[in-house]
Amino acid sequence: MDADHIDHRARRQVAAEERRMRSRRSTTLRAAFAEFLRHPSPWMIAAFLVTSSAARIWLGGWGIADLVVPVVMIASFPLAEWLIHVVVLHWRPKRLGPVTIDPLVARKHREHHSDPRNIPLVFIPWQVLVTVVLAAVAVGLLVFASAERGLTFMATLAAIGLVYEWTHYLIHSDYRPRHAYYRRLWRNHRFHHYRNEHYWFAVTTAGTADPLLHTYPDPDTVEKSPTAKDLHALSQTGD
Repeated sequence: MDADHIDHRARRQVAAEERRMRSRRSTTLRAAFAEFLRHPSPWMIAAFLVTSSAARIWLGGWGIADLVVPVVMIASFPLAEWLIHVVVLHWRPKRLGPVTIDPLVARKHREHHSDPRNIPLVFIPWQVLVTVVLAAVAVGLLVFASAERGLTFMATLAAIGLVYEWTHYLIHSDYRPRHAYYRRLWRNHRFHHYRNEHYWFAVTTAGTADPLLHTYPDPDTVEKSPTAKDLHALSQTGD
């Protein structure tokens, strides 16, 4: 299949999807939130947030580190989000002898790209979330100098995770953006899904990590990718 045919097919697919998006009736924020609560990951993250926050308040012993830790985590999250998206979620399966290294989170993300309108696929898989929570607890208790600072880390991570999960879900829902900043997030993430999967990796921020790492081009200068819904063209290669 020649490049011109691939590009023409990609343009038709993306144009059709964009027409369908414009024709859908917008939902309300209240209805979107009700749907959000029907999925397990928000409840799991919220439970982690409430538990770690309650434990942190109960221990007391507040210090300047309880301000520094959240500030550093929030400031570094755009870069962390970009790296996770590029390195982990867009992981290409690799063979190591007879073993194929293809984590669940990467497989689920490929499914998400193949069907961005499938709402259950928008959320972090519960199996992955369990691993993340256990890892966060281990880091909080073993890496930080005190349980108090470790719990501050855990509570902050849970809060960031809940914001990420809500933002990502809302972008893929039928809720239409009404404010300029959210409109930028909405457009950027849809460019990532429907125009070219090699750009616009940030989800919860706009104009941060993507410009810094040269993945924030003018959309009009970017070719519509034939593999935006088939990451790495794995369905074509059979890998």
